[in-house]
Amino acid sequence: MEEILTFFSQYAEYSHYLIFFALMLAGLNVPISEDLLIITGGVLASTIIPENTEKLFIAIFLGCYLSDWESYWVGRLLGPNLWKIPWFSRMVSKKRVEKVHSFYEKYGFLTLLIGRFIPFGVRNCLFLSAGLSKMNFLKFIISDGIACIISNIALFSLAYSFGKNYDKLLAYLREVNIGVFSAFLLMIISYTIWCFFRNKASR
Repeated sequence: MEEILTFFSQYAEYSHYLIFFALMLAGLNVPISEDLLIITGGVLASTIIPENTEKLFIAIFLGCYLSDWESYWVGRLLGPNLWKIPWFSRMVSKKRVEKVHSFYEKYGFLTLLIGRFIPFGVRNCLFLSAGLSKMNFLKFIISDGIACIISNIALFSLAYSFGKNYDKLLAYLREVNIGVFSAFLLMIISYTIWCFFRNKASR
């Protein structure tokens, strides 16, 4: 985090452009942390370039939102052929996408909202699965837009409030993310077990 903040501080005047570009790369499954970029933007806004707070937030929101569109269309246009691309199959588990998709079909918007707070590759799996299943694009961008603005405001505001004490925020978020991910995983397992016994009972 220190290195990332130092880098963006050196180019503070252009940081909103750089953060937007980095977020767009993340949408293509380049291993860049969306959370760290949002936190970096919030810290920069509160400590170095408060005059650019609005620019930073707009760049972050658009970067996060449009990168979701990227993931959606990658899934929709390439479909199962995605896993024929070696680097992609190493970065994104087909089994994980299938699990997330089944959960998404069951809980819809709630999955998008919760999923935005979960790292570990879950976010992009959500958007890829929406594209793979050819979910209505208008429905996707409306649902994702609401989830995106909620998560962006929450994380950016926290980073802005913590300012130079961002290390405490990172430690806190690490615990929260693990908790949310664990709850998400538990819900998937519970749903799988429920389906198993339901099918068994219907035989």
